Amino acid sequence: MSPSRIEDYAMLGDTETAALVGLDGSVDWLCTPRFDSPACFAALLGDEDNGRWRIAPATEVHRVERSYRPGTLILDTTFHTAEGTVTLVDFMVPRDERPNLLRIVRGRSGRVPMVMDLRMRFDYGSIVPWVRRDGDRLLAVAGPEGLCLDTPVETRGRDHRTEAHFSVGAGDEVPFELATFPSHLPPSPAPDVQSALAYTERWWKGWSARCATEGEFADVVRDSLVVLKGLTYGPTGGIVAAATTSLPEDPGGERNWDYRYCWLRDATFTLMTLLSAGYVEEAGAWREWLMRAVAGEPDKLQIMYGVAGERRLTEFEVPWLGGFLDSRPVRVGNAASEQFQLDVFGEVLDASHQARLAGLHEGPQSWALQKVLMDYLEGAWKEPDEGIWEVRGSRQHFTHSKVMAWVAADRATLAVERFGLDGPADRWRRLREDIHRDILDRGVRADGVFTQAYGSEALDASLLMMPLVGFLPPTDERVRNTVEAIERELTHDGFVLRYRTEHTDDGLRGGEGAFLLCTFWLADCLALLGRTADARALYERLVALRNDVGLLSEEYDPVGRRLLGNFPQAFSHVSLVNTALNLGTKEHRASEHRAQRA
Repeated sequence: MSPSRIEDYAMLGDTETAALVGLDGSVDWLCTPRFDSPACFAALLGDEDNGRWRIAPATEVHRVERSYRPGTLILDTTFHTAEGTVTLVDFMVPRDERPNLLRIVRGRSGRVPMVMDLRMRFDYGSIVPWVRRDGDRLLAVAGPEGLCLDTPVETRGRDHRTEAHFSVGAGDEVPFELATFPSHLPPSPAPDVQSALAYTERWWKGWSARCATEGEFADVVRDSLVVLKGLTYGPTGGIVAAATTSLPEDPGGERNWDYRYCWLRDATFTLMTLLSAGYVEEAGAWREWLMRAVAGEPDKLQIMYGVAGERRLTEFEVPWLGGFLDSRPVRVGNAASEQFQLDVFGEVLDASHQARLAGLHEGPQSWALQKVLMDYLEGAWKEPDEGIWEVRGSRQHFTHSKVMAWVAADRATLAVERFGLDGPADRWRRLREDIHRDILDRGVRADGVFTQAYGSEALDASLLMMPLVGFLPPTDERVRNTVEAIERELTHDGFVLRYRTEHTDDGLRGGEGAFLLCTFWLADCLALLGRTADARALYERLVALRNDVGLLSEEYDPVGRRLLGNFPQAFSHVSLVNTALNLGTKEHRASEHRAQRA
């Protein structure tokens, strides 16, 4: 059986795709060669026969310890048994022409009997491939896809799976390599596993050593930046929201989404994070991905794109997978890509603004695109939308969406006033004033608290963004009222809900966990309000939610005390870094940097 807790998984990555491996030594999720490719191991969302690769002791395990090697995604899992101790080293080589997953079994003490169970499946576990031997290698082929297993261990096929039994003593090492190849071509030769391990460790440590952050949270920041690098599609610079699809926000429910795509609203947060940590090259690659992806007619702007900028992300269900914790449906693709979400205009303009503040060069095409987006926004900002949370109910005039429309007008105005770019600054300045006035007139309750949408009394955690983007100063009474109302009415055990599902028509049944991103926002706001001790305490509680190897998902269940949602979640790790910077020295405060307007 696969683990029943998301926390039991760790991520492996090669900067083009990722795998999840459990505490039991089983790789239960692998999409290759890209993050959004059909999975060849899908036990995470089904069962063992939907594909997995387990290497573990064949005897009872008394204790398991695991950790990443510092500054890397190389995972060491140590199994303690009565017969002895053995370590499983798992890693993926930063992408070359051979997408692969390598595993090394190392004997530590005694002699431990081991078992390998490899169940290769294609198309999310629906296709059993033909398997044949090619000398010492094992080849599995179905349609366009192929997998190649290289190992010195003798294997045998049984009941549509490949198994091996072997033992390791102290000092023994047994390598395994599983590579992807196009089925119409022969697989390339296997690398020397030890050389591949040494190269991978040098590569990751060289990358993470560039982190410019210091202080008490430096290790937390570095580890999260490594996760973000692992979620980056290297060829284009796009960063996926998570490595998985359909891990539930409500166990047993229908709130299961595919997050293996790139969201525009992540752009500002990711750019700010990378720039603050000294990763200018990666920030530039992400900004260039952003500009390529959104190029075209402004009314065709999407909220998300594929890792190379693809626009068609058609959503469909995978009925043969039972879902994690019986959470159905399992979805591939994301219909939210077809929604109208007004806030993304602000995110794109703000991402460009942050890049200018950091001194990144901006070409004429980038600014021309932003002007076209502003032309469209001048009429579109008055329209209702689906909002930041991608509700599948009716469109509304969401307050956060209007705030981000204000951000777009503000950043466009500043581009002319501060950076000397050409544009109708007077017109954009008037637009900024009109949107600001509209929000203050229609988005505030009688008690001086901002509302989720015009005409609504409901609260929404996205309102915490108001002081963070500079819409109002944190000293404004309405901002303080809103932060305090969210603390009072929209938290569970101190963790922030996006909204009360019983008060919001989001088109779905059931509830969800506390949203980690929003809880980080609350910590940021508390810091801006001068409540530094409260902000620090909340941040330390959030850091403590990470699993044993430092990973966070999208949400947290304060009752069941477990992580929920897709995993690991880029937005959670971006916010973890930003809030650490906010709690640091003033010159590095990320939220003040984002709110900087001149």
